[in-house]
Amino acid sequence: MTAQEAYQWLLQHYRESAYLESFGKLAGWDQATYLPRKGQAHRARMQAALARLLHQRATDPRIGEMLAVVEASDLGGQDSVEAVNVRGWRRAYDQATKIPERLAVELAEATSQGEAIWQEARPKNDWEGFKPALERIFALTRELASALGYQEEPYDALLDLYEPGATARQVEAVFAPLRSATVELLGRIQGSRRRPDRSILHRHFPQAAQEAFGKEVLERLGFDLEAGRLDVVAHPFMQGIGPGDVRLTTRYFEDFFSAGFFGILHEMGHGLYGQGLLAEHFGTPMGTEVSLGVHESQSRTWENWVGRSLGFWQFFWPRAQHHFEAFRGVALEDFYFAINAVEPSLIRVEADEVTYNLHILIRFELELALLRGELSLDELPMAWDEKYQAYLGVKAAEIKDGVMQDVHWAAGLIGYFPTYTLGNLYAAQLFAQAERELGALEPQFAQGAFAPFLAWTRDRIHHQGSRYWPRELLRRVTGEDINPAYLIRYLESKFGALYG
Repeated sequence: MTAQEAYQWLLQHYRESAYLESFGKLAGWDQATYLPRKGQAHRARMQAALARLLHQRATDPRIGEMLAVVEASDLGGQDSVEAVNVRGWRRAYDQATKIPERLAVELAEATSQGEAIWQEARPKNDWEGFKPALERIFALTRELASALGYQEEPYDALLDLYEPGATARQVEAVFAPLRSATVELLGRIQGSRRRPDRSILHRHFPQAAQEAFGKEVLERLGFDLEAGRLDVVAHPFMQGIGPGDVRLTTRYFEDFFSAGFFGILHEMGHGLYGQGLLAEHFGTPMGTEVSLGVHESQSRTWENWVGRSLGFWQFFWPRAQHHFEAFRGVALEDFYFAINAVEPSLIRVEADEVTYNLHILIRFELELALLRGELSLDELPMAWDEKYQAYLGVKAAEIKDGVMQDVHWAAGLIGYFPTYTLGNLYAAQLFAQAERELGALEPQFAQGAFAPFLAWTRDRIHHQGSRYWPRELLRRVTGEDINPAYLIRYLESKFGALYG
């Protein structure tokens, strides 16, 4: 067999697997949106069966044979599409063959059941009812880390699944200066006499109006609603099913504007990345998002750097007043201050830009301690409360707003949380580079010109797929390695001005 024939076999094999994965993603989206409660058990078995099939395909010995043929050739250059795909397939094959089929199936079933149990237990504050499922998930995850292998500690094997090449040691080093700068800035903000009128955001906002305004903004910013949709869930997420099918979700509160609207913008950022992947590369590393950190950089950029900017609202404020009677008579400057209010809170997904990373640091430190054996699940709720008190000065009255607030651990996404703050760090650095190349962006947003920035992100990030690992992508776009100074300067500048 020639190298070209081997490459074509790999291409067809992985594309067929990608179509099967799309069925799994569709089933996962349905489970979170419209699945009847009594269908949960059957859905878990469906996902387990699909996981078994996908694992068999991912570990097919013929993949190794074909990779060996291609790798022994000079097919494509170092950064060619073929080379990128072969590197990605090698990484995926090596990872998959380390994971026993039994473990892959058990994890799929345990996490599907875990999400269902979490959905039932969280509203009831039923930690004891949820804990056995979580214990099983953590046990299986430790087994997964051992199977994958690592140089320093189990957490590294898990983190690498979401942020290729990253380690706990690297993350701790990057987070340290951000932590100290954030705590210092938060102290100055809390000492300021300036306070926004947050009641502006707690008036009556009919759900129908929120959805209509949200869809209007989506289309103006460049999200294709003919290639996506928007639905309501308990915990917002984006699910990319495949080319032409990228699904957003949010949740609405008729007495609080920000949760629904900024949830839409956040998931839209993820969705724009999904829609920006090149369809001709579907099912290959060149058509796949490079990491969750880079993914999060896109969602946080559109939610915060764009959506919470004054320029954005100078353009959209008349439309917001058209949709919501509650905003008529409200000064734009007062609204802008309100949506950028800084106040330590309990809920991560509703946290402001300054305190958000502290929520992530808490989760990162706790799951790291759990994986290191320094903390047990029995001790987890108390440890959570202690860190929230120490970092943010707040404590949850109910456990559903404490350690049970996120679905991630129930879904087996252990090692995932650091990617949120990495996303903020990438976003700040990338946005600064975009302004060097495109000029100041906020005046462009004020004129409704969002297309130039979207085109820039399409070219520099979305169309690159997984050509480069996250930090290499950042170096190629910005000319330097990850640098927390960009995020620190952004926060200092924006909130220093707001709070004097």
